[in-house]
Amino acid sequence: MTRSRPTPSGCGGHLPAALAAVLLKPPVATLSDDELRELDAFGAQGTWHVLGRDLRVTNLDKVLFPAREGEEPVTKRDLLRYTAQIAPTALPYLRQRALNMHRYPNGAQAKGFWHKELPTHAPEWIARWTNPEADPGETRTYLVVDEPAALVWAANFGALEWHAWTSQVDEPHLPSYALVDLDPGGTTSWEDLLVLARLHRTAFEHLGVHAYPKVTGRRGVQIWVPIVRGPTFDETRSWVERLSKTVGAVVPDLVSWKWQVGDRGGLARLDYTQNAINKTLVAPYSPRPAPGAPVSAPIGWEELDDPGLRPDAFTIRSILPRLEERGDLFSGVLHQSQRLPRL
Repeated sequence: MTRSRPTPSGCGGHLPAALAAVLLKPPVATLSDDELRELDAFGAQGTWHVLGRDLRVTNLDKVLFPAREGEEPVTKRDLLRYTAQIAPTALPYLRQRALNMHRYPNGAQAKGFWHKELPTHAPEWIARWTNPEADPGETRTYLVVDEPAALVWAANFGALEWHAWTSQVDEPHLPSYALVDLDPGGTTSWEDLLVLARLHRTAFEHLGVHAYPKVTGRRGVQIWVPIVRGPTFDETRSWVERLSKTVGAVVPDLVSWKWQVGDRGGLARLDYTQNAINKTLVAPYSPRPAPGAPVSAPIGWEELDDPGLRPDAFTIRSILPRLEERGDLFSGVLHQSQRLPRL
């Protein structure tokens, strides 16, 4: 990171970790109605005074997401509005983590590409991390979203998807989550995927492990397990592999363990391999490149029993009212300190 904050003094030089963490974090900027009106008043571009920063925003009327039936298409202005509104909620899942940006500068209807290196034209106030272990030709300097305006900058840069590392920049080899990725195959129905998700729910209940599900915004379901830092990626990957293979053995006709998609016969994969450094799952509340701008939305475990649940049901237009009504259903991953039990 390019910036550091002073350690508070007093109490004999020592503070409880939780209190120190609170004191070290600056207040999170929130969006005002005036800032939204300013964005709406621009023509195709302008300098937006948003979340404590000045951002040059461009191509505001460009369609980035095709319309869903009965809806209007989603423009860049719509995306920036949503990003600014959701950024204070999304920030805790991104802070102190390198961000892999999935850019779609020509919109979700065109092919996107991964952009990990922070460009040299990024504003000086953008926080960044230089990976000391990067080999020649690999990404060296990453964006770190440690304030809401940085996420708006990324969206204006064409990053429609936000993928933060599961380790933090101070300990990049020590994940703070174990990840379960329920990846449907070509013949996997949504009902089949729900069976797999419910079996994982039962397994976590049996183990007494706190875990948090979200729909991906595309076809899948992901489950994040917050852990005390200490286990390596090899250890978390091995733990998730044992867990998911135990679950998969209950319904072997639904799951393939083949690596190549073409070898899976259309079956689902319980992808434990995402537990590795610089492998990422889409962040909570990130948009996905599909019609209507669906988002990766946290859900309650009980919603797996809701016949109306769909993996792409929530969009940038519907998730904010849901968040206001139900709160941030994923916030438990920020507040649980647990060790993975032996399996």
